[in-house]
Amino acid sequence: MLMGMGTVFVFLTILVFVTSFMSALIQKYFPETSAEVLPTAASPLSSGKNNPALLAVISAAIHAHRSSNRSNKK
Repeated sequence: MLMGMGTVFVFLTILVFVTSFMSALIQKYFPETSAEVLPTAASPLSSGKNNPALLAVISAAIHAHRSSNRSNKK
């Protein structure tokens, strides 16, 4: 049992070091380049204004979820 556990421990230790080495090697020779952010069309929902129809739908969904959870607990 000790030999099996020792083998697994040694293997996992070697695996951690090899993985760390490969990660450092990749970062050294292939550094991450920053991706160019492309402008996207502004969504009407992300304009920062409160959309009354959207708020009503969200409120109704929350109310339905909460009322269904109350009936399930009884």
